[in-house]
Amino acid sequence: MRSQITFPLTIYYDASCPLCRTEMETLKQADAANQLILVDCSQTAMQLPDSCPVTRDALMNRIHAQDAMGRWINGVDVFAAAYSVTGFTKIGRSWSSRILRPILSRAYPWVADHRQWLSKTPLPWLLHKLISKNAKPR
Repeated sequence: MRSQITFPLTIYYDASCPLCRTEMETLKQADAANQLILVDCSQTAMQLPDSCPVTRDALMNRIHAQDAMGRWINGVDVFAAAYSVTGFTKIGRSWSSRILRPILSRAYPWVADHRQWLSKTPLPWLLHKLISKNAKPR
């Protein structure tokens, strides 16, 4: 999927969720080439792009992104592209893996549906540590 994406990639996510915010901010810190544009969908004044194929509620419920050519992706594809372009190639490959992708595609909706509850656990802190310490950006 990454080879089909034209950067920069505009990612629409729920910044009111500590888990989501931690992950996106950690990726943005590693985005030396400025290939990710983050848009907080939790702001009620947020304007949807004219080409947006879904509602604001859909953007709040699942991560979506639009590439520089106007193409929309969501879920696992967003994570694969965002991790890969910020230099976390091993994690990006994991999101795209033929073996892991079916599992991650099933797990992601559960995580997204329970993200507020999961944010009350140590998971945001652990996720930040995993990304920033164990993954080696280029």
